[in-house]
Amino acid sequence: MRHINTPTIAIARHTLHNTMTRVGWSPSVIFDAQLALCELLVNAWRHGDTPAPLIEIISTNGSLRVSVTDESPVLPTAPPLSLLAESGRGLQLVAGLTHRWGVDPHERAKSVWFELDGAA
Repeated sequence: MRHINTPTIAIARHTLHNTMTRVGWSPSVIFDAQLALCELLVNAWRHGDTPAPLIEIISTNGSLRVSVTDESPVLPTAPPLSLLAESGRGLQLVAGLTHRWGVDPHERAKSVWFELDGAA
C-alpha cells in the first residue's frame, strides 16, 4: 500500500506507474490507470476544493485499487450529457477505463476509487 499526499499529477502518475510495473501490469493498462487517477485527482481539486488530496494505491493478488480522498462530503453526480459541454465526462471516462469505481462517504470527506482486476 502506498499513500501519496501531493498536489502534483506527475508524482502521482509516476508512483502509480512504478507500483503497477513492479507487479507486472501491461503498459496499456498502466496508461489507462494513470488517466483514471488524473481524472479523480482533478475532480478532487475542482469539486472537492482540496489542494492536496490523499491518494491511496493498493495492489494485492493481481488486483489494484486506487482511491483519492478529498475534503468535501458532497458525493459526485453525473451531469446530463451535452455534446457542447466542455466538462462533465470524467467519471464516465473512469468507468470506461476501469473494472469498477465508486465512492466511500466519510463524515467530512469522501474517497472516490477505482479497481482493476488481473495483472498481466
